Amino acid sequence: MPDPRTLPGGVFHEARADIGGFKKFILRGNVVDLAVGVVIGAAFGNVVQSIVKDILNPLISAWGGKSDMSSLSVTLGGITFPIGDLINALISFVLIALVVYFVVVLPVNKLMDHYKPAPQPAPTKDCPECTNKIPQAARRCPECAAQLLPPSDEVAAAMRQVAAPSGADIADHAAKVLAQRLQGQNGT
Repeated sequence: MPDPRTLPGGVFHEARADIGGFKKFILRGNVVDLAVGVVIGAAFGNVVQSIVKDILNPLISAWGGKSDMSSLSVTLGGITFPIGDLINALISFVLIALVVYFVVVLPVNKLMDHYKPAPQPAPTKDCPECTNKIPQAARRCPECAAQLLPPSDEVAAAMRQVAAPSGADIADHAAKVLAQRLQGQNGT
């Protein structure tokens, strides 16, 4: 039996499923917000470009002696570098960054700080030995190492496991004692 995806109807069905996923992606709020942000950002960029070209360039030109910043160029070793447009772009970038920081980032950060709940301090108790504040759930004081609560069952089992000799240790010791006795060195 042929694979249904290779049949013409299967291809269209699979493409229809992919388009459904695309519709879900497009209709998500984040994509729409991003699109609005890009459009407004482009419009804002045009406004800043106009401010740089129509207001700041004449002011800088009056100070620098040139009437048009975009025609500013530097000649090095017989090669002319037109840097006026670069200067315009840098001024636009700095202005956009300043406006975004002071109009968007700073107020949003202040607003978020205002509504952010204060962190709740962890509950503490006093150590009976050294009277330091320690976490409520502590079983041992981190300052003086006083035992406050008995160890958990898992820790107690691990301690017993480590403290108890293993069967291999007992067998090794018994073999050494037997070997000593057979050689006549019973240690008495």
